[in-house]
Amino acid sequence: MAEKTKQSTHGRAAEGGGEPKEPAEIIRVREIYKIYNPGSGEVRALDGVSLAVREGEFVAIVGQSGSGKTTLMNMLGCLDTPSRGDYFLEGKNVARLSDDELSDIRNRHIGFIFQGFNLIPGLDALENVELPLLYRGMSREKRRRIAAESLERVGLGHRLRHRPAEMSGGQQQRVAIARAIAARPPLLLADEPTGNLDTASGREVLSILQDLNAEGRTIILITHDNSIASAARRIVRIQDGRIVEDVPAREPASAGGPAAAPA
Repeated sequence: MAEKTKQSTHGRAAEGGGEPKEPAEIIRVREIYKIYNPGSGEVRALDGVSLAVREGEFVAIVGQSGSGKTTLMNMLGCLDTPSRGDYFLEGKNVARLSDDELSDIRNRHIGFIFQGFNLIPGLDALENVELPLLYRGMSREKRRRIAAESLERVGLGHRLRHRPAEMSGGQQQRVAIARAIAARPPLLLADEPTGNLDTASGREVLSILQDLNAEGRTIILITHDNSIASAARRIVRIQDGRIVEDVPAREPASAGGPAAAPA
């Protein structure tokens, strides 16, 4: 699936020649609202948001605290459902699914990268990355192989047996990225992924995300920081629950040159 996505992302021509095909939509959000305390004193965390994202895009959703960006991220990640409106993920309307159905969607279609890493302290790096594969019923041998490959991909092939407390913040976030990509989900959601990191580690994480996008992965980055958003190829600004700007990045910023050698 990753190869298929990569081909569509770069618009390869159909067999026999012809014009390159436009990448398919992976996300279509149509007039979604999230309303708390409906009636008097209601709060519209999302107020009629519409958004489309195509396969292979790297989109930054930017907004200050209270703008609605976290609520939108929760919708896109199937962690919450809208009060009204539609959300199509890979062509399926997920806005009215049950909790169990949403859980299955999250496991199979979305990889999450959070500010706080969300690693299990008692498990080593390999075991943390294995978790989403365990829920898919994979054999132990296959899980271990994929988890090791994912950690190698983010430069942590030498840290397989280290627990979170034995790693730096940047290394922990790279474990979280490896966990997010292990099951090869079509969508990666990164919520303030550099928020707990020093500048050098933050640049390293953004560089990895840019590399993953160059391979054809679809990435949505949630941030309040314009300098972090500049790593993306498209910037969507949200304010008071509404999208107020949706523009291509002038030129995706380099994450700071070559990533530092793994510590």
